[in-house]
Order: sequence, then C-alpha cells, then structure tokens
Amino acid sequence: MTGFEIGLFSVLAILILIYAGLYIPVALGLVSFVSVWLLRGTMEAPIYLLTLAASNSLEDYIFGVIPLFVLMGLLVSKSELGRDIYEIANHGLRRLKGGLGVATVAANAAFAAITGVSIASAAVFTRVSVPEMLRFGYKPRFAVGVVAGSSVLGMLIPPSVMLIIYALITEQSVADLFKAGILPGIILSVSYSIAIVLMAHFTPAYVGGEKTLVEDSSIKRVSSKEIAVKTVPILTLVLLVLGGIYGGFFTPTEAGAVGAFGALLIALLKRKLDKTALWNVLVETGHITASILMLIVAATMYSRMLALSGLPNDLGEWISNADIGLYGILAVYVLILILMGTILDTTSIILIMVPLFLPIMEPFGIDLIWFGIITIVGAEIGLLTPPLGIACYVIKATLSDDDRITLFDIFAGAFPFAVIMFFVLIFLIIFPEISLMLV
Repeated sequence: MTGFEIGLFSVLAILILIYAGLYIPVALGLVSFVSVWLLRGTMEAPIYLLTLAASNSLEDYIFGVIPLFVLMGLLVSKSELGRDIYEIANHGLRRLKGGLGVATVAANAAFAAITGVSIASAAVFTRVSVPEMLRFGYKPRFAVGVVAGSSVLGMLIPPSVMLIIYALITEQSVADLFKAGILPGIILSVSYSIAIVLMAHFTPAYVGGEKTLVEDSSIKRVSSKEIAVKTVPILTLVLLVLGGIYGGFFTPTEAGAVGAFGALLIALLKRKLDKTALWNVLVETGHITASILMLIVAATMYSRMLALSGLPNDLGEWISNADIGLYGILAVYVLILILMGTILDTTSIILIMVPLFLPIMEPFGIDLIWFGIITIVGAEIGLLTPPLGIACYVIKATLSDDDRITLFDIFAGAFPFAVIMFFVLIFLIIFPEISLMLV
C-alpha cells in the first residue's frame, strides 16, 4: 500500500471505529499507531511517535490553561452566577414580546464570557430558563431550542476552551483568537435575538408566551440594589480574565488561574460551595481535563501520521488540480465539519480536521486566526445536529424527569438556530475582516 492509501484508509478506519462506539482518543491513537507501523515497517517507529506526541504535546506551559478555565467554568456554574445573569437579563427584557427567549440568549452570552464551556451553559440554563419559559406559556419545543441554540455561544465568545485548543494545535496566539471571537459572538447572539422576536410576532403558535411577565404578579421583581449586587461578581470576573489578557497583565494561563481563584472566592462568599461540592468540582475538572488531553495526544499522533503518509499534500494537489478555488475548498471543509458534527464532539472535529486541511489552506495565504473562527462556528453546528448533538443530549439529561419534552423536541427546537448559525458562518466567510477587526 502507498502512503496515500494508508492515510486515506486511516481516516475511514477512525470513522468506522467511532461509529462502532470506540472511545475517540483510543480510536485515533490505535489507527495512528497501526498506520505508522505499516508506513515504516517496524514497531519502534510508532512507539517512538507515541512517546514523542505525549511529551511534546503536553509539556508546554500553555496547556495549563485548559484545566484552569474548566475549573473556573465549573465553579461559576456551582456559584449560580448563571441564575443571577438570567434574572438581570429577564428583568431588562420583560416587556419585549419573546423577551424570555431573548433574555436566555443574552444571559448565555454573558455566561459564555466568564466560562467558555458550552456544556456548562446548556446544563445551567436548562435548569434556570426552561421552567420559567414554560411557566409563562412558551412552548416546550421553543424553550429547549432557545437554550440549545444559545448554549453553543460558549464555544465562540472568549474565553472559549475550543479557541484555546485550536490555538495550541496551530501555534496561534490565544489572545488574538479571543479578540477574533468577540464580534462573531455578538453577531450570532444578535441574530438569535432578532430571530426570536420575529418568530414571536409571525409564528406565535410555535413560540407561545401569551402570558407576559408584566401580567404575572407572581414573578419576583428584581430591585436596582439586587441588580447591582448580582452584576458586580460577573463584571469582576470578566474584567479579571479578559481585561487581564487584553491589557497584557496576564498570559492566558495566568488569567485562567486568576479567574479560577476569583470564581472560588465568589462561590465561597455566596455560600454555594462546601467540602463535598468542592471535591466534586475538582474531580469533574480532572475528568474533563484528562479527556481533552488524551484527545490532544492522540490527535498529535494522528497529525504526524498524516504528515508521514503524505495524504494532506496529495489531497492538496488533487484539490489544486480540481481548480475549485479558495471558496470551493472552504465549502467542502464546512460541509465535512457539519457532517462530522453528527457523530463527533467539537474537540474531536477540530483535532481531526485542522491537521488535515491546514496544509491545503496554507498556499492560499489565509489568516489562521480567521480560519479558526470559521472552524469553531462550523463545528458548533454539530452540537445541535443529530445523532450526537452533545448540547441537546445535555439538555435531555437535565430534563430527564420531564416527560413533556422528548429528545426529538430538543433537536427540532434547535434546528432553526442551527440554520441561523449556518448563515452567520457564510457571512463570516464572505467578510473575513469582521473576525480580524479587533486583532
């Protein structure tokens, strides 16, 4: 077999193994190991590659940013800052038709700016937003769709863990990627909000929400003092983390440490964290970090195996000969991202697709910061599409005791937001200066 054939079969083998239910890092590592063995004809080569991937991919100081931002996100979730953000947004938009939906988007965007973890957003706002929306007459399918759609904002709005992972594997600046994610995140949030208001006016039977916040006297009114008290911790964390990075006071890793410490203090001051809860947060941080780092090691092996096989170069030559141009290649890339989103989580998609397509894109002289934003948004769509759709499964698991809402309802409710995200992605591809304006 030629190197090209081994590389091509390795991609197919990985997909087959993942479909069969094998743990993704194991599938990546196993296929990479066997492929290098076939390419070099000796067992020493894949063993050396494995040790090299494990040491080189994790020894860098910057990798400390992953557990720190994960820890910060979990502590923020535990301190119920998500509930506080929702109450503030809810209060400000209570007179708007479809206001609870817009409040959920606004709250998710604010929550994303202090956590960067979409799964945490999905879990928090399923508990906070869905019951409130149902209480005010919103349809269950619409309510869960809004939460699913807006929860993915955490992947794009800094400090996003996905942007950090992309920065690590492409050796780009984390701070620049954070800056590049701000305007696309705002555009996506605004697009969601406009769509919700339009749906509330033109398809009221689908949205519901006939009973407004003003008409229900049982709603807890939020005083100006309460708003101030609940806003201070949120703004403090945002200023500490993002202000510290953009102002040059902290490296991303240091900002993660400062943010995690700040989130710990907030959780302790709000008396939301006892010894048992703290231990559970630390254990969950370890689990999430270990899974991400295993993926990175396996993906490093995979990318080096691809380089040895020559598949990216051969594929690049084939695409160049096809003469479909940059936008044609991007169309193929985005289509594959969306299709892979039906079976893989976002981290896996980034770690598999970026090493494969990066050599193909480099001859076009594209900005890798912009390419990263395109990659993240394209992969985000997969969070809302079946059969995997991790955000949808998190929502269903959180609502496991509510028989009114099925998994089909969640996917159906999320579909309009996946479509909106797709059009925003096209907009960002056509106008790359939007992503690069603040860099």
